[in-house]
Amino acid sequence: MIIFVYQKNSVEMNKRNWTLNDIPDLTGKTIVVTGANTGLGFEAVKVFARNGANVIMACRSLEKGEMARKQLVRLFPSSIIQVMQLDLADLKSIRNFATTFRQSHAHLDVLLNNAAVMMAPYSVTKDGFESQMGINHLGHFALTGVLLDVLKKSPGSRVVNVSSLSHKQGSIDFDNLLFENGKDFSPVKAYGRSKLSNLLFTYELQRFFESNKIDCMAVAAHPGIASTNNPSSVAEKNMLMKIYKLSFSFIIQPPSLGAMPEIRASVDQQVKAGEYYGPSGLLELSGHPTLVKPKPSACDAGTANKLWVASEQLTSVRFH
Repeated sequence: MIIFVYQKNSVEMNKRNWTLNDIPDLTGKTIVVTGANTGLGFEAVKVFARNGANVIMACRSLEKGEMARKQLVRLFPSSIIQVMQLDLADLKSIRNFATTFRQSHAHLDVLLNNAAVMMAPYSVTKDGFESQMGINHLGHFALTGVLLDVLKKSPGSRVVNVSSLSHKQGSIDFDNLLFENGKDFSPVKAYGRSKLSNLLFTYELQRFFESNKIDCMAVAAHPGIASTNNPSSVAEKNMLMKIYKLSFSFIIQPPSLGAMPEIRASVDQQVKAGEYYGPSGLLELSGHPTLVKPKPSACDAGTANKLWVASEQLTSVRFH
């Protein structure tokens, strides 16, 4: 059994605020960011590019991705940013992304699984999965699996999964994991389950890395309460999201601050395997990125393993 504990040097780092000034030179690093053309993903790409990384913006829409890339290149003319098409709601697209990526990249230092659908009405992906579980968890599970060979070739590589405070309301029901035909579905319940799945996957992935002696580590992060700055998304248009944003309007962070925990998890040299980063403020709603704790059930190895097996079966992606 692997037990994740806070390391002394990480605790010492958290005695002060971690800021953009703490980001190391990323020259020579290759970073893939999903959902990179807007919101938290866009802010993460901006920071990575500013610090010299070779960044791949994995976007569902190439047009929107290119528009975002042009904004960034205007800010950082010497940056190395590439847009690649990736639809996390389509397993074929995920496999095509990995094939195309390998053709021009021999290594991958950070895979930042950032993209998410939030509290959307019931719908299914191209492969028939409920959309929030299908995109937020299964899509990133499959993407990590098909890029595993490149990650293994990159010493000290990282997989960073972005969860949410909503994982605390999430639960796993293996008898109805994907809310078949809308059974027992609610936008809040599906979102919470997907974000809990992100954490369960993170810890099981780290166990996989360690048991197979792979020099890669799995880390998780959450943004607290942050605006996605994405008014075109389905989630932003539905009534539940409007109520959510109104309720928390007085503490909602801008995307630039909400992205800091996932940025830290991706590049801070003091980060340890299996750690979880979120805002330092009251109830982890806002503040500087710091070590936080998930709810206990997110660390249950039995549930994590069972979810892993189910995810492999559903996606036909095997980790080896």
